[in-house]
Amino acid sequence: MILSDRDIKDSIAKGLIKITPAPNFEEQLGPCSLDFHLGNTFKAFKPSRYPYLDLKRTTNFDDLMETIEVADGSPFIIQPSEFVLAITKEEIILPAHIMGRLDGRSSLGRLGLVVHSTAGRFDPGWRGKAVMEFGNMGIMPIILYPGMRICAMTFETLSSESEIPYLKQKDHKYAGQSVATASKIGEEKKQ
Repeated sequence: MILSDRDIKDSIAKGLIKITPAPNFEEQLGPCSLDFHLGNTFKAFKPSRYPYLDLKRTTNFDDLMETIEVADGSPFIIQPSEFVLAITKEEIILPAHIMGRLDGRSSLGRLGLVVHSTAGRFDPGWRGKAVMEFGNMGIMPIILYPGMRICAMTFETLSSESEIPYLKQKDHKYAGQSVATASKIGEEKKQ
């Protein structure tokens, strides 16, 4: 079941869902979601000697990307067809019986900004800042600013508490992230 605005406020007040900094409900709360703000850290692919990304090859994808820090109030420009990782200002901690789902904001989507390519689910037991997978599908550059409302998180209750929440999984790769983190697919066992 998706939590309503009332249930989101109640879950935060009871400490079931923890969000830092504390949300401004008047600005961020929707009927069944909570808006998050764009953080200051971005990660973009830099020119590489590799002509492609080979997932069977042992590659440190972090080495193929550069981290860009943008001060509050300063612009970050995402070019057409560009792919960039970004992070939210908010850190979230979920209990073992609630999951989160990240969605882009419609107003930004109508400009061509895709906020996440695939990874919109935050498993029960998640802890960290949300990394977004930006793509500019439009034909014009889009200027983004740290602190702007960038995405919305909905929360869903599980039918029962998860037996092995995210932080207790042996293969969790992104727990506790506080900056935009490159793909860690290279840590998976090769087939």
